[in-house]
Amino acid sequence: MIKVHTQRCSIGAAIFLGVVLQCSGQQVSLAGAGATFPYPMYSKWFDEYHKTHPNVQISYQSVGSGLGIRRVSDGEVDFGASDAPLNDLQIRSFADRRGSVVLHFPTVVGAVVPAYNIPGIAADINFTPLVLANVFLGKITKWNDPELAKANPKLKLPANDIVLIHRSDDSGTTYVWTDYLSKVSFEFRHKLRRDTSVNWPTGRGAEGNQGVSALIRQTPYSLGYVELSYALQQKLSYGAVGNSSGAFVKGDLATATEAAKVAAPFLPDDFRFSIANSPAKSAYPVSSFTYLLIPASIKDNAKRAALQDLLRWMLGPGQEMAAAVGFSRLPQNVITHELENIALLQ
Repeated sequence: MIKVHTQRCSIGAAIFLGVVLQCSGQQVSLAGAGATFPYPMYSKWFDEYHKTHPNVQISYQSVGSGLGIRRVSDGEVDFGASDAPLNDLQIRSFADRRGSVVLHFPTVVGAVVPAYNIPGIAADINFTPLVLANVFLGKITKWNDPELAKANPKLKLPANDIVLIHRSDDSGTTYVWTDYLSKVSFEFRHKLRRDTSVNWPTGRGAEGNQGVSALIRQTPYSLGYVELSYALQQKLSYGAVGNSSGAFVKGDLATATEAAKVAAPFLPDDFRFSIANSPAKSAYPVSSFTYLLIPASIKDNAKRAALQDLLRWMLGPGQEMAAAVGFSRLPQNVITHELENIALLQ
């Protein structure tokens, strides 16, 4: 465990992400970069951790999963963050660049929701899996399309064009969204595939969950995909999605947790597993773990000790803070296995 100096800094209240405060005792600085999906959670965690560990400074750049993977692979940061687990090719590339294997540490469970801005309609809209796939394939272009109307018989949907909003950067949120759509639509899987970056046939792009959320708010008759906590913070309307049992389910803490619980007994040792399109009747189908990516070999003893302690804290007291930020805590058996894996950091 890292030694903690409890003396406070003279500038007291000026404790925030990305600033190295000159406190008494040895200073340890940790730098991370990556996913915007969990940024609200990481911002809260790193701030709270610093309050009780004032000699540990943590900076985190919310730049998207793709850039976070590249920066940790190139050794520019101490840890990366991604909603998409690395594939085998990326793992080999990471080992070549860093001279170390990479470890995946799930941190929380989140949900990606279809958020929209339709003037005059505040009610929840139901989206079947094929409707969502066909909308993002550019095949359904009107809000009053017969397939959308069929799923929403009590709503009078407008005849306006659907303005699609999607991520323009290399994005783990896009990976989660396309992972789900690839599971429910052969055509989507064949034409666009599951990936962090997709050549969308239509729509307008924005960077980060922040950018997509803002563009949806600004654009009447728009539809896009954002992580649940951003939809809640920005007060965006978002719909229910048909799951594998045929039920329309809204993304929330309980329904995302259900997806994780069902998957937990089947997770591989490296945690690279999709929980999208869960078979559970009450699960929200577009749910996902989000990961910290950490090299197994860390030569700096102080940084290694700090990262190990931070991980234990995130998997312990940190989990109690997840719900207030819009995320679901991890299943206990996942936490137990992760705590064992912390010892692999050498």
